[in-house]
Amino acid sequence: MGLLLLGVALGAAAAVVVALVVRRPPGGREGAPDVRAVREDVARLQESLARTTGELRAQLASHGEQTAVLTATAGALRQVLASPKARGQWGERMADDVLRLAGLAEGVSYVKQRATRHGTVPDVTFLLPAGQVLHMDVKFPIDNYVRCTEAGDDVVTADAARVAFLRDVRARVRELTGRGYVDPAGGTLDYVLLFLPNESIYAFVHEHDPALLDDALRQKVVLCSPLTLYAVLAVVRQAAEAAALERTSGEVLEVLGSFGQEWHRFCDALDKVGRSVDAMERAYGELAGTRRRALERPLSRVEELRRSRSPGQAPLRAVE
Repeated sequence: MGLLLLGVALGAAAAVVVALVVRRPPGGREGAPDVRAVREDVARLQESLARTTGELRAQLASHGEQTAVLTATAGALRQVLASPKARGQWGERMADDVLRLAGLAEGVSYVKQRATRHGTVPDVTFLLPAGQVLHMDVKFPIDNYVRCTEAGDDVVTADAARVAFLRDVRARVRELTGRGYVDPAGGTLDYVLLFLPNESIYAFVHEHDPALLDDALRQKVVLCSPLTLYAVLAVVRQAAEAAALERTSGEVLEVLGSFGQEWHRFCDALDKVGRSVDAMERAYGELAGTRRRALERPLSRVEELRRSRSPGQAPLRAVE
């Protein structure tokens, strides 16, 4: 690309030189070049070309360094993925990143490497409401996928690797169905998740064998890329939160029921106290009214008798 730009720049410079040589000088006759002006223009053009050439060389050097870095990175990645153990660790790391982005916490929302009652050990076990669990396996066969992508223009090798890769995926699906990861009687959901660590791998499977995803679903295996796993985990988290809210709502309703019973007891006791207060008020009114007047009448009669016999004595007064 840089050499092409350099050639274009040189061609443009040559065209400018030709135009300067044959141009008509002011006040001169046609075809007589102004040598001094041409020399000045050529000198300026040479300076511009030198700057442009330097910039192009710097850009070519930068592109060469970046290409070398990318080549080294691709080679290192190829070496890493050449090891089955390293590929498994890479898939686990990708799954961990998705779990963290989904807001799930280890030991609370999921556990790792916990054996089932069948003796098998899934990579991740999601803890769901009501004691249910959902298993996920992150080990995925990508050897033949790498061979297919590295085949380049070798169509025969690429086709053979593609067929072998799709066969490996189907074999992995059948293997998961026999590991006891789907065990509703043991508290699992009716499906198991198979994690594909890369979107391009998921797209490759969907493009070259569209029926594979449906066949896996019929065998209770859900193939998940990082994006689809995130969506599945979002649904799982919402279901867990809804179950927790339902459980909390039930507890609140129980507390409200207990409060209603206590409220009725309180109202009955309060009514009883109110009736007692009413009775005491009526008794007090009777004492302060009828009984008091009944006692004051004899006292008034006694006072009249006393006055009739002793006119100078002070009258008797009722005790307040």
